[in-house]
Amino acid sequence: MVVAAAGDPRRVRNTCIMAHVDHGKTTLADHLVAYGGGGLLNPSMAGKARFMDHLREEQERAITMKSTAVLLRHRDGTRVHLIDSPGHADFCSEVSAAARVADSALIVVDAVDGLGVQTHAALRKAFAERLRPCLVLNKLDRLITDLRLDPGEAYERLRRIVAEANSVYSTLRSGSYFSLLDGPAPAQQADDGEDAFVPQKGNVVFGCARDGWGFRIQDFASVMAMGRPGQASKLVEWLWGAYYWDKEKKKAMSLANGMKQQPMFVEFVLKRLWKVYDHGLKVDGASWLHDHVVQTFNLKVSERELQSRDRPKAALEAVMRAWLPLAETVMTMIVECTPDPVAAQGFRAPALMPEKELPTWVSAEHAGIVAEAEKVRRCVVACSASSSDPVVVFVSKMFVVKQKDLPPTLNHVQEAAGEPEECFLAFARVFSGVLHAGQKVFVLSPMYDPVKGDTTGKHLKEVEVQQLYEMLGEGLRPVASVGTGNVAAIKGLGEHIMKTATLSSMRNCWPFASMAFQVSPILKVTVEPANVADLAAFREGLSLLNRADPLVEYSISEKGEHVLAAAGKVHLEHCVKNLRERFAKVELNVSEPLVSFKETIQGEGAGLIDSLKDPQGYVERIAPDGKFAVRVKVIRLPDALVKVLEENEELLSRTIKGQTTRSVGAIGSQCPWDDDGRSVAVLRQDMLTAVESELEALSAREDEVKLESYRKALLGYLHKIWALGPSQVGPNLLLMPGVKLSSGLTTIQNRREGILVRGRCHVSEKLGFVSVSDDAEISNGIIDDSGPSTDVPDPEALRNIIISGFQEVTNAGPLCDEPMWGLAFIVEPYIFSGSPDSVNCSYQHKAAVREACRAAVLQSKPRLVEPMYFCEVTTPIERLGSVYSVLGDCRAKVQEAEMQLETFLYMVHAHLPVAESSEFSEKLWNGSSGAATARLTFSHWEAIPQDPFFVPKTKEEI
Repeated sequence: MVVAAAGDPRRVRNTCIMAHVDHGKTTLADHLVAYGGGGLLNPSMAGKARFMDHLREEQERAITMKSTAVLLRHRDGTRVHLIDSPGHADFCSEVSAAARVADSALIVVDAVDGLGVQTHAALRKAFAERLRPCLVLNKLDRLITDLRLDPGEAYERLRRIVAEANSVYSTLRSGSYFSLLDGPAPAQQADDGEDAFVPQKGNVVFGCARDGWGFRIQDFASVMAMGRPGQASKLVEWLWGAYYWDKEKKKAMSLANGMKQQPMFVEFVLKRLWKVYDHGLKVDGASWLHDHVVQTFNLKVSERELQSRDRPKAALEAVMRAWLPLAETVMTMIVECTPDPVAAQGFRAPALMPEKELPTWVSAEHAGIVAEAEKVRRCVVACSASSSDPVVVFVSKMFVVKQKDLPPTLNHVQEAAGEPEECFLAFARVFSGVLHAGQKVFVLSPMYDPVKGDTTGKHLKEVEVQQLYEMLGEGLRPVASVGTGNVAAIKGLGEHIMKTATLSSMRNCWPFASMAFQVSPILKVTVEPANVADLAAFREGLSLLNRADPLVEYSISEKGEHVLAAAGKVHLEHCVKNLRERFAKVELNVSEPLVSFKETIQGEGAGLIDSLKDPQGYVERIAPDGKFAVRVKVIRLPDALVKVLEENEELLSRTIKGQTTRSVGAIGSQCPWDDDGRSVAVLRQDMLTAVESELEALSAREDEVKLESYRKALLGYLHKIWALGPSQVGPNLLLMPGVKLSSGLTTIQNRREGILVRGRCHVSEKLGFVSVSDDAEISNGIIDDSGPSTDVPDPEALRNIIISGFQEVTNAGPLCDEPMWGLAFIVEPYIFSGSPDSVNCSYQHKAAVREACRAAVLQSKPRLVEPMYFCEVTTPIERLGSVYSVLGDCRAKVQEAEMQLETFLYMVHAHLPVAESSEFSEKLWNGSSGAATARLTFSHWEAIPQDPFFVPKTKEEI
């Protein structure tokens, strides 16, 4: 067993590779493993082996499906934990798992294709997880050999890609940092407005991962300076941007628009590369390369490589790798330009383990618990490395290995113990202290609250760490301990963790914030064993699959069917294959996809204004005991407001639960983000902006009176939000009733007037739309103009009944038991005074709320809402008509189409219903004769305008 000392976390780097599919992540990883893996991969196989794609399915499909980590070492001894992540949107959960344990991200971009859909997603994920990003512009060779651009054209393309990446990141920053905020803004840091990717800072690499060469502008500056460090630093500032070299004055000059001079990057970098490629690809290229490159730079290139007859390009590749080694360049960038765990956790930890806003009921007796939990949290922020400090570990996913693949030193013990063939390991990062094999730790679920405790064992378990491993791609190396800041695999937690968890040596510890995923599991199928005798093995296999895959969802329908939900077609195929061949090991019957839908009502836009004045909009239901009644009206929310609610579910969850962070002060260039308090202010402003955007869209066709009525109504709703649903953070609002009863209605049961029960504007208060004092004035329990009554139920219990009924109906609507989407429920609950018995809250009262909400939806022209993919189709111009035909057949809505001038291919952007996606690829292939390709990424939800109850009565309507 290897004994791993705790070590200095400042000598550690954790970075993940993110990119669009096929942009070169895994090829780049090959070269890094060959450089720093200590013999894990022969350099001759770099770029061909796909070392990190060790699953057979990954090799067959030539795409990465699972995040895989490998421990590398830089030449200065720095430990680099490199995590390769998938580029396909279906496996976004693996990207989230990789990002959570990393501190930085290598964003790889194809220089020909530019930023793809998943590149934008990668930048968003890096920003959300507070990772320091670096940029790798890959496939520069194709600008020379395929597109045949001249150096000036290539520079403009590279400059645009860097500018676009910076623009995306700047937009992300402005959304949470520079938006309109309440109160005085703190002093800005000097680099707050600087670009994220600046070649002069060394965080941009240009290269070709397939051939293994790459450089930063610092490499050329050092050569040009001829050993003069001071001159090299000046050249770095001039080698990128609008500067040219004045040969007469022998100095760099600013390059203004219209000037004919070439930028220095073109003159001193790209022209040299183009010259090497131009000569190197000729018949006698090897001789020229030897005389003008190998000897000039004193490179070590063997005669065999120069004289290779198998591939004429082999000599050029060998010389380029020796002249501009990609792996050393990228590894040096990681060490120099990305933060170590100590620096990174200073600005990441406040978001990963935020300070809690404790409820008012927390008494003095809980002070010790809170103090201990805060002490642990401070250790995480400080990245405490002592063995005496509390141990805190985050498990971002569980993965499966075969027992026989574990290091042989343990096999005889495992076999004797009779353990199963498959073994679950935890993919984890130590954030504080030193974790030892054999140590006992507490496993905390995301729902654990140390103040409330856990007597059921559901959210808190004490377990023993059986074994620790350093991850080496597919391989594992056993270690005795893992120090803070390091990534490792942990054995012994397979029975105790479902997907993710926090580990701590202290019982009183806040769990880490849950991870957010780019897409949700919307593609569903029913699965069952082909042989009913295999049912037990099938159920056990489903349980194992659910544990192993961070995104897959497994449930049992009301009919008793086993339903498997995946992110997309590729993810679903992967899950079914794993279930059949690895977990259950039985033959399966799989249904056609059952696409998830949601439910809403008609009434967006101008229709909502009219519905606000509809006196018949309320539905009344009376509980069987006659002591409780409820009236409900449902309103459609603007799509823009719904989008804001959906995109900020994680922040809403933390805010409503009181898990907000406080400002941690100035931390220099390491922290372009802000605390949750300021983010809530941005969210509040975004909600107001969404309302105004809806008004602006209606202004051309509606008069000012209606618009003003609409504005007052919607702004009033934002001040009366009682709860969100489903699951407390969904895109539906439970609204408090007004102080006055609903217009045109009376509430009389047996000639007794009802007492209006009001909730509390809890969500509006948390979001800052109303103050606590304002809320207290208008939501003081039960309002009754006739005076107080003694025969009323506990107000808090009745409020909980109402919220529970709301949550149930928004989770399963009246059309097909699918979640509700984009609705506001105005609920007026009444109790009746003068009852002979006191009113006791019961299930029948909740049922009355639920049924009233369902009836209100059914009478308001209900509609189904379907998920939509963003579809990006690349096609030659001669196949454009066929592509449009296929898109039309699949109910897709084309957004735009433009020609890529460099490739003469058309790029068509469209929104495609997920329900049509299962056959879309085959139809596109057949319709375009294989010339068109498509990439699908989940985009949004969209209401279907057709009435689900429509019955055709004529031939024309059929």
